[in-house]
Amino acid sequence: MNFDDFVLAASVSDLADEREAREHADAVELRMDLAVDPLAALESYEGELPVIATNRAASEGGEADDAGRIDALSEAAGVDTVAAIDVELAALTDGDGAEALAAARASDTATIVSAHDFEGTPSLSEMASTLGEACSLGDVGKLAVTATDRGEALDLLRVTHEYAAAGHTVATVSMGELGSHTRCVAPLYGSRIGYAPLDASDATAPGQYDATTLRRLVDDLR
Repeated sequence: MNFDDFVLAASVSDLADEREAREHADAVELRMDLAVDPLAALESYEGELPVIATNRAASEGGEADDAGRIDALSEAAGVDTVAAIDVELAALTDGDGAEALAAARASDTATIVSAHDFEGTPSLSEMASTLGEACSLGDVGKLAVTATDRGEALDLLRVTHEYAAAGHTVATVSMGELGSHTRCVAPLYGSRIGYAPLDASDATAPGQYDATTLRRLVDDLR
């Protein structure tokens, strides 16, 4: 799976929802940490949309237990129906995430290396450093921060533009109410992945639009 153009990923906990996602999404992100028997679901998946497998750590907004989390993600990387996996930058620098990265590379599965800050927005230099490190390790560098004012959202867009202009593949978002507009605006500055639930009530991060709305907004702005 490549990210040469913007990909709208519908975040789901049940791959049976893929059929509904086809109308607006380019891929489905299976939140393994929210799913029942996710590896079996991936093995039996027969949908049309490519799958991004995410097994999000509790420290970065998910519900996966540390025990076995990376092992499960590594196994998912080798499943034919999985086109990409998401592994946290922190798991690569301070944990055992390299196992999942290696499994993905061995299977020619794309890698998204991600970092999340649910408390605020780091400085421009800190965001640039984090995004640069993520890009150096994965096929896509992903950075999600939380805006406490519009200026911070603007900073995130600036970092996005600079890295995209330099030829890096990035996915960025400023979370929360004050950053929600970046979900549809960031693609204009080079962000290659947008995440959206099928129903806004199932949002997996603050400020998410539903997939129908995000698709319409992105298409209207481009």
